[in-house]
Amino acid sequence: MTDAAELRRRTRALLDAHPPATTDRRDFLRARFDAGLAWVHYPQGLGGLGAPRSLQAVVDAELAAAGAPDNDPRRIGIGLGMAAPTILQYGTDEQRRRLLRPLWTGEEVWCQLFSEPGAGSDLAALGTRAVREGEDWIVNGQKVWTSSAHLARWAILIARTDPDVPKHRGITYFVCDMTDPGVEVRPLRQITGEAEFNEVFLTDVRIPDSRRLGAIGDGWRVAQTTLNNERVAIGGTPVPREGGMIGKVAATWRERPELRTHDLHQRLLGLWVEAEVARLTGVRLRQQLAAGQPGPEGAGMKLGFARLNQEISGLEVELLGEEGLLYDDWTLRRPELVDFAGRDAGYRYLRSKGNSIEGGTSEVLLNIVAERVLGLPAEPRTDKDVAWKDLAR
Repeated sequence: MTDAAELRRRTRALLDAHPPATTDRRDFLRARFDAGLAWVHYPQGLGGLGAPRSLQAVVDAELAAAGAPDNDPRRIGIGLGMAAPTILQYGTDEQRRRLLRPLWTGEEVWCQLFSEPGAGSDLAALGTRAVREGEDWIVNGQKVWTSSAHLARWAILIARTDPDVPKHRGITYFVCDMTDPGVEVRPLRQITGEAEFNEVFLTDVRIPDSRRLGAIGDGWRVAQTTLNNERVAIGGTPVPREGGMIGKVAATWRERPELRTHDLHQRLLGLWVEAEVARLTGVRLRQQLAAGQPGPEGAGMKLGFARLNQEISGLEVELLGEEGLLYDDWTLRRPELVDFAGRDAGYRYLRSKGNSIEGGTSEVLLNIVAERVLGLPAEPRTDKDVAWKDLAR
């Protein structure tokens, strides 16, 4: 059985064989994956050792103390937080072996082709079609709000394969090669001036059936694995006390006493306490994850994350007064990651508006918490047994 002492021994052996100071960064990450120290709770041969998830912190601490490189998780968050657990649960042995290693090392970036112009909050209404042709599927449709599509090699994709059944039952889940003919990525400029998101147009894109995850028509169930992990990845990221957005406002409060007012003080205190409660709730959620797959509780974390970010960034702008109205750069750029900490208050205020949309809108997540966490009666759904092709659109 792998325990903390054994993991420390394996980590030190990795460091001895591949000294971080003299080993190429990518080579070190590959060696770490092959040693089973990438995500220790994954199976042997897939970057893990089948150890408890909680022991990952032991490995991370040893590597950090040695100055070892990480895999830049903010840049590849969709792959790590959403694609990987779905591939692990539903992928074939061949798919796992091919996809997980370059995903974890960051050699291949992933994006998520879920939302559509007519299927955002009601994702199950999606209309992108996949039609079987021999051993391939021919895919046509449009996806939207796709982070990192301009950088991605692979995408997790859900498409409608049977329009004659109710909307939740006619969906299939695929892995799409973003370099294939027929995949077109267009920048989608947002309120920050950047094009962090994209529109993706799929025109006669040919996807081999070997890149299907799960059974035909079972894509909605597979997608729930992705979505549950996505909400944990967005709302449950570990942060230290006074980390994240609240830390930026608290630092300004301490450094700029001339900006203080009694009203702002009371609001800051209230938000500081809420941020600390959210942080501790995230710790508990990650402890629950160590015992199994994420459930609907992640929706509550993501809800709180979005609301707190928006309220805290609004307070920061008010605290700074006229300075808070400034914005550093409206140039159209296509960034590789979202950098809340490294930008100014204006950026944080504008970008946080997207937190209540991405990863499931707050309105949808409220329904999930009400029905699946609190056990309240579900809202009436008149389209539950109606074939997708007969739905009003």
